[in-house]
Amino acid sequence: MTDHPGHRNTPDAVPADATADHSGAADARAFHELLRGLRVWDVELPSFDPATAPDDPLPLFRQWLREAAEAGVPEPHTMTLGTADAAGDPSVRTLMLHDADEQGWHFASHRGSRKGRELAERPRAALGFYWAAVGRQVRVRGSVTAAGPEESAADLHRRSTGALAAALVGRQSEVLGSTAELARASDAAWEHARREPEAPVPSWTLYVLRAEEVEFFQGDARRRHVRLNYRYEGGSWVKELLWP
Repeated sequence: MTDHPGHRNTPDAVPADATADHSGAADARAFHELLRGLRVWDVELPSFDPATAPDDPLPLFRQWLREAAEAGVPEPHTMTLGTADAAGDPSVRTLMLHDADEQGWHFASHRGSRKGRELAERPRAALGFYWAAVGRQVRVRGSVTAAGPEESAADLHRRSTGALAAALVGRQSEVLGSTAELARASDAAWEHARREPEAPVPSWTLYVLRAEEVEFFQGDARRRHVRLNYRYEGGSWVKELLWP
């Protein structure tokens, strides 16, 4: 009896690359089915009457963020920040809102980070907030200014020890050699932050986005979404409804 290695010429043999292709197609179908099966706003959503909206977007923003927190939205102060480099190529990331007042929407980072470099080149940005539990989102767009060193330091030192430690590590957006290198730097920064809670971080910068446009979006299960847009024009805010 003779052995036949691999049975490579039999009709039942399947090339390895064909098996990989079949597996990849199955994964793609499963992923597509997952996306199609996910529920959107499968809860009772609040109503929003734009006729009751204030003349200024700030009070409404504060109200919506507070209501999102009360509805159990985790970390409702997290937001997406969009910036662009000198060539106009965009980038986005998620970070925390530090304040929203008459000056604008406040956030912070290192000047040498990617966002810091891009804001130095193009001092304009957009913010996006999304609170799924209430079907709401807010978009903010405008010019960005950097606060001075004293205000930036005060912002940092109002935050937690962990936030200070992360700032002390620095080198944000630089290439990292290994996770072990990060662990060493992080441990040293934590000790520094505990030992010196007012430790200076010269690169830490508070940024303020002065809004020129703020849009409030209230989702509706029947897709009759309400979109109220504020535009700053001629020294005052103009309100307008947008088609969903």
